[in-house]
Amino acid sequence: MLACVVLAVILAGCGAFKGQTSDLKTISLTVSAINGAPVTGAGGTVTLQGLGGTLQLQATAEYTGGTTKDITHVAVYSAMVDPNNSSNGDDFGDLLIPPCQPPSCPVPVDPPYTNGTLEFSQTGLLTAVEPAECTWVNSDPDGTSPAWSFVGDYVVTVTYKGITSNPLYVPIGSAAGVVSKTNPTGSCGPTS
Repeated sequence: MLACVVLAVILAGCGAFKGQTSDLKTISLTVSAINGAPVTGAGGTVTLQGLGGTLQLQATAEYTGGTTKDITHVAVYSAMVDPNNSSNGDDFGDLLIPPCQPPSCPVPVDPPYTNGTLEFSQTGLLTAVEPAECTWVNSDPDGTSPAWSFVGDYVVTVTYKGITSNPLYVPIGSAAGVVSKTNPTGSCGPTS
């Protein structure tokens, strides 16, 4: 009987009764919903479409023993203008402004804006806010179809217990793009 009690104390100290059977190895950051519609495993680069549009992020911790845990609501989110994007701007040559966190998005409410465009919350929700932007450009305005590339984006990561996730790159499509022969409706980036 004493041996069983000692074994239970040892296992509890190692985390066996807490659902942790090993050390945190990695964190995977994906998008679980776009404008409220569920998606599966969207990651890498995902455009934030439409003023007021949303991306719901999902952060998943993977432990060395192979177990996973949803940490979406306990991880710490970080967002910034992508420092590696050569122009960090929009389709009209304007530079992206720093993202913001509620409740002060954007400040001030009228131009000139000092932050905004991408609002990120500590629950993993990204929202397109004022000022609206289009960070996609059509590099073939006179051809037979658009050739899209983004010229500015935000980089979003999460951190949990000292481990940082993979980056998620978020171009913005909350404003109209430039009207051209191959983009007569003024779309902002690819539609699919």
